[in-house]
Amino acid sequence: MSLTREQRPHLPMGELNDYTQAPGLTRAGADDRFLLLSWEGDEQASFPLIWLRDHCACPECRHPQTRERLSLPREAPDAAVEVQVENGNLTVTWADGHVSRFDAGWLHQRRPGCPPKDVVPRRRPWGESFSPARVAHGDFTAGAAGEREWLTALLRDGLVLLEEGPLADEEVSRLAERIGPLRPTNFGARFDVRSKPNPNNAAYTAIALALHTDLPNWRQPPDIQLLYCLENGAEGGESIFADGFAAAESLRQSSPEAFRLLSETPIDFRFQDEHHDIVCRAPVIALDEAGSVIEVRLNNWIRDSLLLPAETIEAWYNAYRTFWQRVHAPQHRLEFALAPGEMVAFDNRRVLHGRNAFDPNSGRRHLQGTYLDLDMCESRLRVLARQA
Repeated sequence: MSLTREQRPHLPMGELNDYTQAPGLTRAGADDRFLLLSWEGDEQASFPLIWLRDHCACPECRHPQTRERLSLPREAPDAAVEVQVENGNLTVTWADGHVSRFDAGWLHQRRPGCPPKDVVPRRRPWGESFSPARVAHGDFTAGAAGEREWLTALLRDGLVLLEEGPLADEEVSRLAERIGPLRPTNFGARFDVRSKPNPNNAAYTAIALALHTDLPNWRQPPDIQLLYCLENGAEGGESIFADGFAAAESLRQSSPEAFRLLSETPIDFRFQDEHHDIVCRAPVIALDEAGSVIEVRLNNWIRDSLLLPAETIEAWYNAYRTFWQRVHAPQHRLEFALAPGEMVAFDNRRVLHGRNAFDPNSGRRHLQGTYLDLDMCESRLRVLARQA
């Protein structure tokens, strides 16, 4: 079996997973290019010698504190002159005298061709009966379990609620800072959403806000948005959300040409006020190399002049209108009123949000918001998983 945590060989930077349940090695044999390993249960895998030498985690090859790689790329590894299985783990002695030790469980998780394991969940599209997960504020702040539950739902569904929180100014910032630094924009690191004189954004009025994503005029729009409700006594103002990825896939199936136009045609988004003029040119739907939807930029207020060839313009508008209808279709949409002490968090590059109009004379409506980077949310979940 694998060694105890105290006995294990050094592991590379970030390799802090628990390998106590992994099988131990039983045999190892090398030729001039590969090392064939056998684990308990007769599972086998071949590792290139150059990979093993590159992943040596001894203090000469990795910094003892930071675990960062110190060794330089090698044209070719020295021959493995001795290969031993000791206490279920692997020791390789190279021709230059260098010794590398590898944990059997660590190697087992990295078998060539084996997909990497991660506690970060895969994104799950909303079904017609989707209801966002709810986590109590007390559970979130009490320990790792509540925070893990909240982060898992956020990363999986793109939307999660926190409830029964205090009516305290800046609580949204305190919650966000448990996960990572606030992501500042031209509206500041933390912003207040309420009706105010001389607004520079439609959010600071009482009008209805159609479904949109925030700040598509940035090259890197904010990933995760948090909105914490402090007051909501006005008539109206219900929050609206839609799964942009699900709407985009629906468009791909029903109107493939419209999907192609919106995913292949960059357009301009622009925000201007007295102090800022921020512009970005990007498609409404962004795809990765495999053709999967990875981002939606939909914001009708700050969509700039459409600078396209004349023969493309009418077709683009038709595609845009069709996607708009998909986004607002009931099967992709949620509507609910945030109560004071509730916070909604959502993936701004996937989930579109908006609100109904409200009457500012009927009561006060005050939300505080901020943004977080997706990388920090995923990082926090991995750290919390180690505390389970």
